[in-house]
Amino acid sequence: MDLRTEIAQSWRRAELSGLSPASSVDRLDVADVDSRSRLLRAASPVLDELARQLAGTRFCVVLADDECRIVARRFSERSVELALENISAVPGCQFLEERTGTNALATPFETRRGVAVDGDEHFLEALKQFTCYGHPVVHPATRRLAGVLDITGPAGDANPLLGPFLRRAVADIERRLLDGAKLAEQQLLAAFQSVQHRACAVLALGQDVVLANTAATELVDTADHRLLQELGRTQRGLRRIRLTSGTPVEVRVEAVSANAGLLFELAPVRTASPVVSRPRASRALFPAHVDARLRSAGRARRRVLISGEPGAGRSTAARVVAGDEPLHEFDASEVVSGAAGWCARVEAAVGARGLLVIDGIQLLPPLAATRLARLLDTTTAWFALLSGPPSELRGEQATLAARVHRRIELPPLRERRDEIPAIARALLRRSGGSLRLTPGALEVLGSQQWPGNLRELAGVLAAAADRRSAGDLTAADLALDPATGGALSGWEQAEYDVIVRTLRACGGNKVRAAKQLGISRSTLYNRMRALRVR
Repeated sequence: MDLRTEIAQSWRRAELSGLSPASSVDRLDVADVDSRSRLLRAASPVLDELARQLAGTRFCVVLADDECRIVARRFSERSVELALENISAVPGCQFLEERTGTNALATPFETRRGVAVDGDEHFLEALKQFTCYGHPVVHPATRRLAGVLDITGPAGDANPLLGPFLRRAVADIERRLLDGAKLAEQQLLAAFQSVQHRACAVLALGQDVVLANTAATELVDTADHRLLQELGRTQRGLRRIRLTSGTPVEVRVEAVSANAGLLFELAPVRTASPVVSRPRASRALFPAHVDARLRSAGRARRRVLISGEPGAGRSTAARVVAGDEPLHEFDASEVVSGAAGWCARVEAAVGARGLLVIDGIQLLPPLAATRLARLLDTTTAWFALLSGPPSELRGEQATLAARVHRRIELPPLRERRDEIPAIARALLRRSGGSLRLTPGALEVLGSQQWPGNLRELAGVLAAAADRRSAGDLTAADLALDPATGGALSGWEQAEYDVIVRTLRACGGNKVRAAKQLGISRSTLYNRMRALRVR
């Protein structure tokens, strides 16, 4: 069967996800639907009009949200409803290509373009009975994907007018989204103005609007916005929380109209002890438990093996261990110029005060590793050995590492997404400027894979700081495209994290990991390749 390019590419994506044409669609997860969402409020009148125009036909319209989860349907015949239920096309089900293959919800969601899929062009056998056309709904103000609108009917009833018919409906929804956004912004502004002169800090957070009085600007960092929004989703009234600065505050949360946004009033908590100051940069760069272990090793002057991926902060961690003591660093990559001379320099530093740091022991040739291991056996000098992931150590390198019993592994940045706002703020403070990161910038930073870890993040922020010396750093300033550069969707990121955690728990054994995940080994390999799991 000859397939159009866009359909063939979609089939290929489905195959890489481990799907086969015989895969079932009757086990899709169902989640609750927000009946008061902005998308539904904007689309409902349009959907009702479409239903009126399609009355008496075997066509239906289906609306999915920005996660491609079905939130509304319109049809006029009971047989159509039954057909939709047979393929799990019900409110709350998520139609993604890795689960449902090529269709007019999942494929427009993946490609961000309108797509017609007729009969046998569907990847799954269960969907070949339909003909459909889907088109993305894009918010006119933010240019973000708001959802996907689809019109579906029996295979063989394809009509070239389906595309223009649906595109007009999408344009109506987008116009109503823009009108609703303007109204929501007006309501949020009015609510903020009514309380902004109060003695406390007042902050208003809308979908794309942030309003703050002077007190809130000084108290609340942009990294706190996500924390406050999460609080607003689950709590109302007065709550006590701790901001990312360490300052404890009492927060009063109030919703503004239906979906206009949230209004916060914040007041620092007066305590008998001093308010916790902002954390030192090094504490923000590493997880709390890792930082505590590094400092404990420093206080006890214990020898330590610090491992992690390139750029994870091994050298910075060694400086945390050293504390106020002098640091003597020896780079294992320099051994190529002569192992004997390099080892002699290390041996000559044994009597010096402070911490001796051997960086990159996985690069040491066998002779140098053996000589260094003998040195550790015959001296009480204070050493920190730095290496790549422990799995990279072999032979004499592993024997050398075995001489050190306190081991601290630094997690890669991609496993610390919730901490990225605090990490980025700490890195910016190091530059000595007064730059702040907007919520949009933090969202883009959180979507990246960061193969270069902390070093790569620091480089991106330094380059952005060079371009803008003061004010707020936006997503555009970062020169990172949230849709490219290795960014994953929310579902893909969750899948990535599960695979990485399972592989680590299984010691890298892919056969055991596949069994634990309940999938075949070939499916695991395909998902690792698609998600770029190393």
